[in-house]
Amino acid sequence: MLLSDIFDKQAIKPNLESTTRDEVFSELVQAVTAVHPALDRDISLRAIQERENKLNTSVAPGVAVPHGYYPGTDGIFGAFGFSKSGIAYGALDEKPVHCVFLIIMGDAPREKHLRVLNRIMSLINSGGLELLRNAGGPDEMHRIFSRFH
Repeated sequence: MLLSDIFDKQAIKPNLESTTRDEVFSELVQAVTAVHPALDRDISLRAIQERENKLNTSVAPGVAVPHGYYPGTDGIFGAFGFSKSGIAYGALDEKPVHCVFLIIMGDAPREKHLRVLNRIMSLINSGGLELLRNAGGPDEMHRIFSRFH
């Protein structure tokens, strides 16, 4: 499974409008539920917020991977957002977050979820963030995601 299978072009936001963590959750949940209308927006948002309230999901400088479990659905669904100015996320390093990989995980085996998170970390560790920062828009970002499997 490629990251491009999870992050549909239409759920990629190269210029996030949000400036806070809760706003970005709402903006990206809206993007993912627009692409996957079987997902309820409120249930999805609540799943993300509940998980984030347990432990902050900033995983690297400038990067967060908020994720939540949505029982009763199959698959893994995502939205990606980039903010040039940064988001007040409450990251451990207290710096703004610029890249947000939001993931809604269904009843798929846990190994699939871990593989997706591993692919995101591979993207982060292999210079993919710089490619995303310099990308010309959702199409180019989606092509970058297709490199990570």
